[in-house]
Amino acid sequence: MKKIEAIIKPFKLDEVKDALEAAGIEGMTVSEVRGFGRQETHAEVFRGTEHRVDCLPEIKIELMIEDRALDAAVAAIAKGSRTSAKNGGKVFVSSIEDALHLHA
Repeated sequence: MKKIEAIIKPFKLDEVKDALEAAGIEGMTVSEVRGFGRQETHAEVFRGTEHRVDCLPEIKIELMIEDRALDAAVAAIAKGSRTSAKNGGKVFVSSIEDALHLHA
């Protein structure tokens, strides 16, 4: 079993979701996160004081999938999240030793 964590631009979430569904992959966890990296910073004025904005909003997607679905899932995320920017996103893949599905 694999865990995929992907950091994408917020406006690409629907495209990634649609690409995963088209690949037959269901279920994901979505979190709103903020990231600091190579992107350009800009200044905003808040209450008369200028502040540098360098942590930008991003979306983190997490999926747990069977090994056989890994290539399809990564390809779907790449297809759906592709932008013209250098910092379009990142995908991380980890091996999961064990997973339990909790029931009531």
